[in-house]
Amino acid sequence: MQIELVNIEKKFNNELLFSKVNHLFQSPSKTALLGINGSGKSTLLQIISGYLSPSRGEIKYVINGQSLPKEEIFNHVSICAPYLDLIEEMTLTEFFEYHFAFKKRVMNIHDIIGYIGLESSKNKLIEKYSSGMKQRVKLAQAFFSESPLLLLDEPCTNLDEDGFALFDKLMNDFTAKRIVIIASNDAAESKHCNEKYYIKDFK
Repeated sequence: MQIELVNIEKKFNNELLFSKVNHLFQSPSKTALLGINGSGKSTLLQIISGYLSPSRGEIKYVINGQSLPKEEIFNHVSICAPYLDLIEEMTLTEFFEYHFAFKKRVMNIHDIIGYIGLESSKNKLIEKYSSGMKQRVKLAQAFFSESPLLLLDEPCTNLDEDGFALFDKLMNDFTAKRIVIIASNDAAESKHCNEKYYIKDFK
């Protein structure tokens, strides 16, 4: 897969977040979008996902040598972000059964739950989970979906030391063939990335 950003610009209420963003992402690759809170890194991530439209410029998606229309990109992307909610009225098992009805998974649900260390809580309602446990679930629904584009917005939010170790393991085990883009202001989250860009450089 490859994604080309061509002169991407975004304004909100006449405030310029970034402009003249030009970049070619190719799989496999790991890229960090860095900046302080409010700098626009999450907005750029959402533009890449197709959720938001740029104020100017275009994005070209190519899979297996064929151009992909923007409206079909959702079939090929997985996202972990603080602004995406879980269905907390479900148990963990029910949630994964629901989620993976729409996304092909890379391993069975029982093994996914064991991998993220939540076997003892699989039948508990997600609303009863701690913030760190919920973040593990968000990471799992993204990493274990079989998608070539993985977008991670502050992926270690609310994680403790063991949670950071889980994130590192996920990055090592499940990103070899993917385009991974991480929006972060935390060096621990971006350490896996060999390309790093600061949003302030596109003002």
